[in-house]
Amino acid sequence: MADPLSLDTTHLLALAAALGWASGLRLYAVVFLTGLAGHLGWVPLPEGLQLLQQPLLLWGSGILLLVEFAADKIPLVDSAWDALHTFIRIPAGAALAMGVFGGDQAQWAVLAALLGGTLAATAHVAKASTRAAVNTSPEPFSNIGMSLLGDAAVPAMLWLAFEQPAWFFVALALALAVAVAMIVLMSKFLRALWRRFAGRARVPA
Repeated sequence: MADPLSLDTTHLLALAAALGWASGLRLYAVVFLTGLAGHLGWVPLPEGLQLLQQPLLLWGSGILLLVEFAADKIPLVDSAWDALHTFIRIPAGAALAMGVFGGDQAQWAVLAALLGGTLAATAHVAKASTRAAVNTSPEPFSNIGMSLLGDAAVPAMLWLAFEQPAWFFVALALALAVAVAMIVLMSKFLRALWRRFAGRARVPA
């Protein structure tokens, strides 16, 4: 891959978008995988992301990755984890996206932060609402399957952003379309479920 200083704006925006979107699903995997890729010399990270390849951050994000990997496989625990990370994933996605651009590209950095935060929020809401709906099923296999899908999607999208930015934008458009559809469908499902339970609670014994 080319030196990060030689990457054009389209390539850098692809990387910013990937970091933002993926942070909404698996923040600690994003931090660990991006830092590890830079640390091992697989990809040259932009200056604003080189902090991620420091050993302390690699160890910390690696441990949190394992915790999140396990928590995301357990029904109800995954929803509690998602609720907590509503306040973490979105600003972190914005910060990581902003880090793609150097200090001499302040306007692009602000744009990247807005893009990253928006994509992180979209991915997070789609994930949280879908998993909350899946948790209404008594069997655990659909929950684990959805979690493994997210585990696979994050490194795949990061790789596309680094190596094939044009194809990344195609994949991102498809992912966003699915995310919006899932948000709408799951919101309707959860509202209907809430009304059903609320109606039962009002019925006198």
